[in-house]
Formats: sequence, C-alpha cells, structure tokens
Amino acid sequence: MSARRALITGIAGQDGSYLSELLLGRGYELVGLDRLGADQAPNLAAIRERITFVEADLRDGPALRAAVSDCAPHELYHLAAPSFVPDSWDDPTEAVAAIAGGTSSILAAALALTERPRVWVSTSSEVFGDALESPQHEDSAMRPRTPYGVAKLAAHGLVRTMRRHHGLFACSGITYNHESPRRPPHFLPRKVTRGAAAIALGHQDELVLGDLEAVRDWSDARDIVRGAWLALQADAPGDYVLASGVGHTVGDLVRAAFAAAGVEDGLERHVRVDPAFVRPREAIELIGDPSRAREALGWQPEISFEAMIGEMVRTDLAELGAS
Repeated sequence: MSARRALITGIAGQDGSYLSELLLGRGYELVGLDRLGADQAPNLAAIRERITFVEADLRDGPALRAAVSDCAPHELYHLAAPSFVPDSWDDPTEAVAAIAGGTSSILAAALALTERPRVWVSTSSEVFGDALESPQHEDSAMRPRTPYGVAKLAAHGLVRTMRRHHGLFACSGITYNHESPRRPPHFLPRKVTRGAAAIALGHQDELVLGDLEAVRDWSDARDIVRGAWLALQADAPGDYVLASGVGHTVGDLVRAAFAAAGVEDGLERHVRVDPAFVRPREAIELIGDPSRAREALGWQPEISFEAMIGEMVRTDLAELGAS
C-alpha cells in the first residue's frame, strides 16, 4: 500500500514544522506550501530533504488551487494565515483576503479533486471575541472583536458550509494560544521566556510588560497539531476546540519563566508594568472547553504548561548564551 500523501500550508511556521515531523514519523509523503522558500525555513532544517516545497501566497488563489490539484493529497492541513492579531487592525483588507480568501481557495480546490481529501482548517479562539460564557465550546456564541477574528470566523463558516452542502470531510480547529521554542520573539510568551533568559545571563536587568492579570489558555503546539491529525483520522468530520481548558495569567507565565531560568523573585525584582502595554480585558475569559476533542478523538494534552515554558526558556538560554 502506498504512503498517504499530505499537503500542509504554512509548513515553515511553528505548527507546520511540528506537524511535518509528526506526519513524516508516520510514513507520510509530504508536500509543503509556504510563502517562504525551503532555504528560508529554519524550523524545517532537519527534515527539509524529505519535503516537496511549493512557494505560494495565500492571496494567490490560482496558485493555491494548482498546488492542491498537483499534489492530490489524501489529507490537507490548512495552517497558513497571518498569525499576529494586532497587525489585522493596520490592514483588515489584508487579513480578510489572506485568511477567508485563502481558505475559500483551498476548499474549492479540495472539492474539485476526483478523490477529495480530508481537510483541516486552523481557525482561532479569536472567533469568540466578546464571549458570553467561559469556557467556550464549539457551539458557544461567536462574537469576534478584531478583524483577525472576523476573518477566522469567515473561514470557520466556510468549512461548516462546504461540509454540509457538499459532504466534504472538513474540520475546523478552533485553536487557543499555543507555544513552543519555535514561536517568533514578538509574541508575548516568547518575549517573556527570552527576557527571563537574558536576565539570568546578565544581558539585561528589566522586562517590560503590560497587564499581569490578563488570562490566556496556553497549550503546547505539538499537542495542538496532534489534535489536527487525530481529527482527520476520525470516522466523521467535525469542528473541535483544541485547548488546555486551564487559564493562566501573564503573571503565572512570568513566574514559570523565571523559575525555569533560575532567577529568584524575578517578577518582583525585574518586571516593570508599562501602562502603554495594558489593553482592555475581555469581559469573559477566553478559555477553551476541549471535551468534544477528548471524547470524539481521544485527544489529551501531553505537555504541561510548566514543561512548555521550561523548554522555551532552555532554548533561549542556549541561543542567547551562544550569541
């Protein structure tokens, strides 16, 4: 029996690279689509020669459709999207075109294949926005409060519509915050772990942050991509919240990072809150209820919050210590 073939969009990113390792470990033939070329993908350095690369932009519908048609995958994981939420305020047109437009092109391409693939589309907890309840589940009211969230809600709706109307095996993954050592440094958790590492090494003395009481539901990226794979192995398609189900404050994140870096009383001695970085809090905390994924897929997070932050800090200590 020939190997299963998968196409991953956004393969060079955090989630795409971890999913690549998971699929290759299970014997898949792998095609990766990204706006970055293979030589610009450090996350894939160890497995680059085992992947067929296609360069394409999410706004280039014909290129996306051609990539899907040429690959004819058994499984299609659509992970690519602008991932830094604040950027969507600068150009909502760009966010909607890349996220909603890119998803519509991917789904149309999947529908056009003679043998339709199973499709996973990563959406976001941002679809809940001004949530009416906490934790949120797949049927909670979706009231996005950012252009990014609006675009992700459009992608989520497209998945459900194509599944119901065409019978496409398509799943929407409502993913909450998830991190790893491959997270870019402009995201808060990596800013914190890198700052704690820099302070431990004597490279800096202060870490400037915003609201320390803000709450997020953080998971490890490897747990999230394993959930995506499990969803496409199920007997029937569905939408799934992938989250830890546990809220942690930014202060919890900071304490865990300093503890991993071996810095005592780091929060009290080295952190300064800048009011300019403090944003209005959600009236209802965005915490996910992963019950459906646990019951239908047998999915269970395997990497704890503390272990995830510890690994990120150790990576930052190694990188900064070598610089």
